[in-house]
Amino acid sequence: MSTSLADWKGVPAPTAQLLEGRFIRLEKLDTARHADGLWQALEGPGADPKLWDYLPYGPFADRAAFDVWLNKHARNSDPYFFSVIDRASGDVQGIFSLMSIFPEHGRIEIGHVTFGASMQRSPKSTEAVYLLAKYAFDQGNRRLEWKCNNANGRSKYAAERLGFSFEGVFRQHMVVKGNNRDTAWYSILDSEWPAIGAGFEAWLSEANQADDGQVKSLAQCRRQAL
Repeated sequence: MSTSLADWKGVPAPTAQLLEGRFIRLEKLDTARHADGLWQALEGPGADPKLWDYLPYGPFADRAAFDVWLNKHARNSDPYFFSVIDRASGDVQGIFSLMSIFPEHGRIEIGHVTFGASMQRSPKSTEAVYLLAKYAFDQGNRRLEWKCNNANGRSKYAAERLGFSFEGVFRQHMVVKGNNRDTAWYSILDSEWPAIGAGFEAWLSEANQADDGQVKSLAQCRRQAL
């Protein structure tokens, strides 16, 4: 396979303000509109007690500290943050980002995944990742990454379920909250995306989303798209 990219021009940096899905929509993080809902989803009653275990921040002792964190995120262009809005209720239920953005190389990552309990293990969390991945590849990116603490079994399971390929572990990669972090790396390449994207679309379709759960798993939908 040729490795020549003589005509490569790079890709645009993210600028999206709104990405529409079937179950959710993604809105560029706006603290004036999203802060109250995010506080309830991430730190309010019924919040996931393990949510912050492998993130470099949180949990937050009070709303003031949370707002400082959120305002910093809103100002960033890398990471570039989105809030996740439930279409049925209008509730803000999570936040995540595009990050490690290298337009000159066509490389980008989905990270800072912080989904409230109402999003977890639901079509909403899967669709959120699909919308960001589709946007990244529609912009012309060549590589989409997913990285997590190698001890974070939930994130590693999610990466593999979502179609990312495991690439290895960077040992003693970081120090986070006073602990060593070995980092597991995953990726999807642009050549792999058509089948992976079609698998997402089949899984999210009305025909596959029965009242009592999904007819076919995401892996089954992906295999059928190959």
